[in-house]
Amino acid sequence: MTSSASQPPWTQADWLERAVAWISAELARLDIAAAGDIEQPHVRPWSTVLRVPTADGAVYFKACTPLLAYEPALVEMLYRAHPDQIPRVLATDPEQGWMLMVDGGTRLREVIRADRDLNHWERLLPRYAEMQIDLAGRTEQLLALGAPDRRPAALARLAGQLLENPDVLLVGKSDGMSPETYRKLRGLTPAIADQCRQLADCGVPPSLNHGDLHDANIFIDGDDYLLFDWGDSSVSHPFFSLRTAFVSVEISLQLAEGAPEFDRLRDAYLEPWTRFLPAAALRSTFALASRLSPLCSALSWHHAISAVDRSLVTEYAGAIPGLFQEYLDLQASAAA
Repeated sequence: MTSSASQPPWTQADWLERAVAWISAELARLDIAAAGDIEQPHVRPWSTVLRVPTADGAVYFKACTPLLAYEPALVEMLYRAHPDQIPRVLATDPEQGWMLMVDGGTRLREVIRADRDLNHWERLLPRYAEMQIDLAGRTEQLLALGAPDRRPAALARLAGQLLENPDVLLVGKSDGMSPETYRKLRGLTPAIADQCRQLADCGVPPSLNHGDLHDANIFIDGDDYLLFDWGDSSVSHPFFSLRTAFVSVEISLQLAEGAPEFDRLRDAYLEPWTRFLPAAALRSTFALASRLSPLCSALSWHHAISAVDRSLVTEYAGAIPGLFQEYLDLQASAAA
């Protein structure tokens, strides 16, 4: 059994008391009246969420581990720059990794699984692309706020470092990769570096990648779509964002892998980027980015769990070797 000492701080009474005191002080400052008991609907080793009922509707408090504590300041910056795409931020404490936001409404997941309307993604992806294009001119600010650097050069270096660590990849373990697969991936380190160089030279600038852009991290309010949960975000190639989005579409709409609907969504997303490259060149760049995107996701998982007690993240550790296997499979498919 896991000892209480290794439990995340937000499961401890003293931490909850401090968090509730901060929430109460911020609500009082904003002249918002609490209207019921605070609930804790989300507990993960790397973050937690508290739901706070008020007279004006629920507000949500989020806390992150120190490695992810850049999220509140980042989200506040995003809300100021793009208030039409981010739920309203009420208060932040970047030093503690805390933020308070209004309820964004209904999640896209519940809506799209009921109406099965692909147009939701066709509408929101170009808007997301426009936000990324704007943020491409603010990468130094994003990095200064603490967003991890996973631009192509950094991606090659960091992926190479993970490939030097068989423990992280669970080599020889039931939920990890086989020694043969590990050797094959180690041999591909120069190819990964070459692909990253190609991506860096493609003509599409780095920007903010949400990192976990699925339909449960998007609120829908009429014709508006609000993006939340930016804890996996990084400064990287912007096209990496669509890996998780496509997985989300595939699951929620029960589409076959490679279905023509994905080409529709890709083209809708790429259209704003035509100010940088012609459509044909963008599709080629997108294909290259798609083959590299699992490595960015693997780095996000490693970043999230690396500073958390290992006993708390055993069930998540298999995601990292799984994503390296996905990279390997995509290279084989591209070569076929």
